[in-house]
Amino acid sequence: MKNLREQINDALKSKVAIGHFNVSNIEMLWAVFNAARALGVPVIIGVSEGERDFIGVKQSVALVRSIRQEFNYPIFLNADHSYSFERVKEAIDSGFDAVIIDGAKMSFEENVALTKKCVDYKKSVNSETLIEAELGYIGQSSKVLDAIPEGVKLTRENLVHPDDAKKFVEQTGIDLFAPAVGNIHGMLRVGHDPNLDIELVGLLRQSTNVPLVLHGGSGTTDEDFVKSIDAGIAIVHISTELRVAFRAALEKTLTDNPGEVAPYKYLKNVISEASAVVSARLKLFNKII
Repeated sequence: MKNLREQINDALKSKVAIGHFNVSNIEMLWAVFNAARALGVPVIIGVSEGERDFIGVKQSVALVRSIRQEFNYPIFLNADHSYSFERVKEAIDSGFDAVIIDGAKMSFEENVALTKKCVDYKKSVNSETLIEAELGYIGQSSKVLDAIPEGVKLTRENLVHPDDAKKFVEQTGIDLFAPAVGNIHGMLRVGHDPNLDIELVGLLRQSTNVPLVLHGGSGTTDEDFVKSIDAGIAIVHISTELRVAFRAALEKTLTDNPGEVAPYKYLKNVISEASAVVSARLKLFNKII
């Protein structure tokens, strides 16, 4: 089976993207895996600091590895949005396939220093964990929003400049790069999220020559997804959209079955409904009609 780096390179060559879905429990994990397996496409499971604390750091690794081994399937695990060297080290030592060091709120110099420290540690222990870093602030919370997150600026002059991106990648040695290209974390309650700067995506892909990751995918239009993938996005993150679908399905199931107390019974439909959301996104990202 190809490793995550090889899967990403294949996606770039085919101008498709690997779907990355955050999970908070085993039901969401099965929802994502079932959808990916039905379509025959690779998938990445993401767990933020809060999510992996809830599931368990080593337990997250064990769950995803067990599915990968049992089904011989390309499902991978990413330690999403880690805000310190200690949390990155923990993920690397625990065997995550990838980890994100998020220094987007720091100054350029501070972000470079923290990211390089993480990359240097990975090399010192000969780990195959891919290191991803962010440049440009796009917010932090994966939730439904009433307005653009405070501190997020979406005009071209406030997004990532190709020269800065090139310098950042060269100085840190990261494997994956997540830039601010008009995307935001979370999704707006009304309407769709702001349009992505597709031209900038292409310029960043050329200037950095590393795979690009689109964060804050929930709320983005289908058209922007397709255009950004064609321009060089290799991985797309979805979290809020899946959380909303999971909660809505859970509320409906509990309302429709008020007397049911067995979780494995009333959660079956929840898994199915959440899986349908994942399937629709994976079809779009992989250009499956």
